[in-house]
Amino acid sequence: MTSRFPDHLAAIDMGSNSFRLEIGELSPGRYKRIDYLKETVRLGAGLDKSGLLTEDATLRGLACLGRFAQRLRGYAPGQVRAVATQTLREARNRDAFLLRAQEVLGHPIEVISGREEARLIYAGVARLQPSDEPRLVIDIGGRSTEMILGQGRTPLRAESFQVGSVSLSMRYFADGRFSEAAFRAAQVAAGAELEEALSPFAPQHWREALGSSGTAGAVSQLLQASGITDGAITPDGLRWCIEQCLKAGRIDKLSLPGLKEDRRAVIAGGLAILYTLATHFGIQLLQPARGALRQGVIFDLDERLHAESRDREGHDMRDASVVEMQRRFEVDTTQAWRVASVADALHASVAPERSPIQARELRWACALHEMGMMISHHDHHRHSAYVLGNVDAAGFSQSQQRRLAELVLAQRGGLRKVEPQLANTDFAAQALCLRLAIIKCHARGPVDPTALQLQLSGRQATLGFSEGWAQTHPRTLFLLNEEVEAWQRSNLLKLALKPK
Repeated sequence: MTSRFPDHLAAIDMGSNSFRLEIGELSPGRYKRIDYLKETVRLGAGLDKSGLLTEDATLRGLACLGRFAQRLRGYAPGQVRAVATQTLREARNRDAFLLRAQEVLGHPIEVISGREEARLIYAGVARLQPSDEPRLVIDIGGRSTEMILGQGRTPLRAESFQVGSVSLSMRYFADGRFSEAAFRAAQVAAGAELEEALSPFAPQHWREALGSSGTAGAVSQLLQASGITDGAITPDGLRWCIEQCLKAGRIDKLSLPGLKEDRRAVIAGGLAILYTLATHFGIQLLQPARGALRQGVIFDLDERLHAESRDREGHDMRDASVVEMQRRFEVDTTQAWRVASVADALHASVAPERSPIQARELRWACALHEMGMMISHHDHHRHSAYVLGNVDAAGFSQSQQRRLAELVLAQRGGLRKVEPQLANTDFAAQALCLRLAIIKCHARGPVDPTALQLQLSGRQATLGFSEGWAQTHPRTLFLLNEEVEAWQRSNLLKLALKPK
């Protein structure tokens, strides 16, 4: 698809309180906002006691995404990245929601981990508000709070905590009343969730503090419009805000300059978290940040596109994460490279129109297929799949990690365990190439990636090789015949050997 706007990149942030769409244009050393849309969806308020997203909340989200889709007409798929945060991390029926949401939006939606959300928040802040000072960045969302320590463009520590303005407001101010007891209870709850951060995020680790996005921005505007501060958030300013809530007595009677209607219902929970952070972490001055998650997503997308383009230099955080996981789990990188070289050659022959991400996901799976051996050699593919599906890996979404985990799980043994995934022809081709490559490299010695030739037509695969190769590799030929039987039992794809 040819884009009508080739220089634009778009990010969708599906937060627990609001959905945001930002379209930007990047040039060396400069970022220009083209458009920005925000809607209060309150997706997080739609989680019921069973952890299921209600139909009303789902419909609000789908309606918003439909309007975003209209604005994104004419944009190529590679120009748009949509991410979802804490509410969809929690929702037990998130997969059902995502199926409907992706159909409405017309683009994939990635559910990202809390740490990945924190990393992207810092990327947005660091690029739009550069500084060499050690800094603390805080983002209070609807159902989670992210805290990041960093310097320059490098995040040094990033954590996510399951407390937010929506969840705290629903728990302690659900009746619409403001009281001292409710504020105290909300602060205790916030403090309990944030207590483990006291040491790693203590004041000696940073020199300036910035508040990103929703809650911090709303409180900053309120303080500035009321003439309390110039927009800076201070302990005294927060106490003043809480006092105004108590004077009003009820949410529907709270009227303050700069307080927007869509923020009124969740302001108390946000103030409780901010005041807890200020008092517990010694934050005397919290300045509003210019960057946020959505800009971080755009900058990260730009780096990915650079990394995928052969004629441009780029850095994809996912590549760095794979290298780090190889180091952490003591992967035999020489063997991983052998498997990747064979699998990539096979996959290129059977999927010449493959997308760059399909090729890269196969190479990442090859790089990490043996990471479970650090736990146990027995059934190491199951250990590899579990770890890969659950580890915090910077740059990866939870959904992409699940795909890689499923591919790694398929590397050996029976195929019934990944039968639903094998119904997808792209996944089946990747799994077949990975399995054949592992068999080809089973001796863990030098290999010729071109010794095997694979053809795939529909659900029929043919593996060709020379008679001479077969005679000199009898053990590999034995394993290949067993592989033929494994696919025969699955009835999902037929594999035949064809000596030449």
